[in-house]
Amino acid sequence: MLYYFFEYLDKTYDVPGAGLFNFITFRAILAVILSLFIATVYGKKIINYLQKKQVGESIRDLGLEGQNEKAGTPTMGGIIIILATLVPVLLFAKLENIYVILLIVTTVWMGTIGFIDDYIKKFKNDKQGLPGKFKVIGQIGLGLFVGVTMYLHPDIIVQRTIENPETETQITEVIAKESTNTFYVKDKAMLTTIPFVKENEFNYAELISWAGENYKSYVWLIFIPIVIFIITAVSNGANLTDGIDGLAAGTSAIIGLTLALFAWVSGNVIFADYLNIMYIPNTGEMTIFITAFVGALIGFLWYNTYPAQVFMGDTGSLTIGGIIAVIAIAVRKELLIPILCGIFLMENLSVVLQVSWFKYTKKKFGEGRRIFRMSPLHHHYQIKGFHESKIVTRFWIVGIFLAIITIVTLKIR
Repeated sequence: MLYYFFEYLDKTYDVPGAGLFNFITFRAILAVILSLFIATVYGKKIINYLQKKQVGESIRDLGLEGQNEKAGTPTMGGIIIILATLVPVLLFAKLENIYVILLIVTTVWMGTIGFIDDYIKKFKNDKQGLPGKFKVIGQIGLGLFVGVTMYLHPDIIVQRTIENPETETQITEVIAKESTNTFYVKDKAMLTTIPFVKENEFNYAELISWAGENYKSYVWLIFIPIVIFIITAVSNGANLTDGIDGLAAGTSAIIGLTLALFAWVSGNVIFADYLNIMYIPNTGEMTIFITAFVGALIGFLWYNTYPAQVFMGDTGSLTIGGIIAVIAIAVRKELLIPILCGIFLMENLSVVLQVSWFKYTKKKFGEGRRIFRMSPLHHHYQIKGFHESKIVTRFWIVGIFLAIITIVTLKIR
């Protein structure tokens, strides 16, 4: 909202300094500062309110060191992350931008699902919370909304260079490239980026090229289910990672910073041309949302690092995963998720492998056997005797390493 106010002052009265709000970097800096302020200052007030309402964490006895001391710690702290993200976005972002709208909807949508789950656990005394099938239905609903919007909305396009625009379909605009035989084209193609490959643009429509001459018209049959799968997998991965103090928030902040870089360069025609990557108009505005998101996570860590004064609950973890998934899809880097979100992937796989192996060995040998001492993976290291602060710090280091590998894909291919 402040963006529109200062834009009005700049255009109407030429107020000195008002033009700064036209720069994404300036607004991104303001967004991260404000989100940090909200999360740290008002976060404490929210924690005190949660304590007053006795919204404390119920701890299952898993035999982990220091576990019982966590009982009664306020949960539903994801509210802090959501508020500290949305307030700066509403103030500093262009609210008509379709990518910003998608991310706001994602935040509210997943935040609502997580809040209902936490509410049932705390106020209905049901430790199971919202049944898993309803969580999945909510995730599928968001994936359907995001996928359909990405496919149909006229402002969601990519710009690329080709030699013969007459052979292409779904093109909305053709711009001749000076002094060459190539053209810039803007189209609705459902493209993504394959990491470490020279010709790294891949059209999902190619997966159904066998469907006949008009196969590109049916790309939504492939694209939308992929979006649903990614959102469901990443949000569940973030949810599983939220098991010890500071792990999910710190890991997600690292991922968020990396995605902010991708959104910024992908939405800037100069940087996109220099890096020879796909230029995606309008995605630069997502930088304001992402920096606010990262600021909220870092501010939340002020109270969530060991020993935690508040837990994010499903209100936070499901929201975090949904936001990360939608950003990656929007900047056409979803195939980098297994690398960038490697921590989430390891946590997910550890649970899947543990359960699958236990069931298989129980059926075959009559006794269930385990691969890990406990899953998700961070609990395995706790059982081995590692202090949770050491586990979290080392997972952060791995996350930073994976983020660097992800950034390197901008040039190495």
